Amino acid sequence: MSDKLNLTDILETLDERVEDDTITLGDIVETFDSRGFGPVFLLPALIAALPTGGVPGVPSLCGIFIALMAIQLVLGRRSPWLPRMLSERGISHDRWHRVTERIKPWTRRVDKLLKPRLEWLMGEVAQRLLALLLVVLGLGMIPLELLPFAAAIPALAIVSMALGLTAGDGLLMLIGLLVTLSGAAGLAFGVL
Repeated sequence: MSDKLNLTDILETLDERVEDDTITLGDIVETFDSRGFGPVFLLPALIAALPTGGVPGVPSLCGIFIALMAIQLVLGRRSPWLPRMLSERGISHDRWHRVTERIKPWTRRVDKLLKPRLEWLMGEVAQRLLALLLVVLGLGMIPLELLPFAAAIPALAIVSMALGLTAGDGLLMLIGLLVTLSGAAGLAFGVL
């Protein structure tokens, strides 16, 4: 793997390295442990944002996972840790491979946009504040699961922020924040 990890690399690396019938959350943490938290947030957020997020329980599981990982970043951990109960949950490797193959043309386009920008947003304090927001977004996916595909809104915000963390791109972190604020405003006006 190169020093600059892009979205396509993340999807392909997980598909190639995991040989079991199921890709578990533990596999995600183990595969990207040395890369920090970006890919660890990104993959469950993608699972929740894609059609796989329509499967009952998937958005909640992904949201809990994201919240647990984000709490660790808030507390200053350098690499993620996962309890066994969650580390054994996952998605079929065959399904992951099919989804990966279908979205590769899109991920390659996204990869061309990833570059280090607004690096002041990549500092430790900014990352801890971002992690606090990720906790809220991850836990927010649980009740949103009751509405079909509503959990995709926070999942998309998390995808943007996780790509920002992975690529050192502060602009993507800001875009994720804008998606969060837009989704919150939409929810507030929809409820009122």
